[in-house]
Amino acid sequence: MGGLPPRPREDPRPLKGVWRSLGYAWEGILYAWRVQRNFRLEAYLAFLALGLALWLEVNPVPVLLVSALVLSLELMNTALEALADLVSPVFHPLVKRAKDTAAAAVLLASFFALLVGLYLFLPPLLGRFGLS
Repeated sequence: MGGLPPRPREDPRPLKGVWRSLGYAWEGILYAWRVQRNFRLEAYLAFLALGLALWLEVNPVPVLLVSALVLSLELMNTALEALADLVSPVFHPLVKRAKDTAAAAVLLASFFALLVGLYLFLPPLLGRFGLS
């Protein structure tokens, strides 16, 4: 009979365990991409912001950092929602509170990412269009 695969840290071949861990993480990203509309939207916006940074010759590092923060929090939100649905398949006010709070973390990070984007992009955009 098949069983569960060995846990990455228990695999006697350490490098194989690392690759297995990366595979599990990639599965999580693919799952979020398939089922979470907001994750896809945030990823598209991140690529758009990165393209804008390159076009405006703005340092892309802050764009990458805030994009990574928003996408990572969205993944955590997705994980928490899945776990909450498993633990309490029927409505419970504490589960709602947990889900709402995780969503609020994504919203807050997105708001600050927008502020960073305005700070980085507005001056060069105004300059490109001769409005500065």
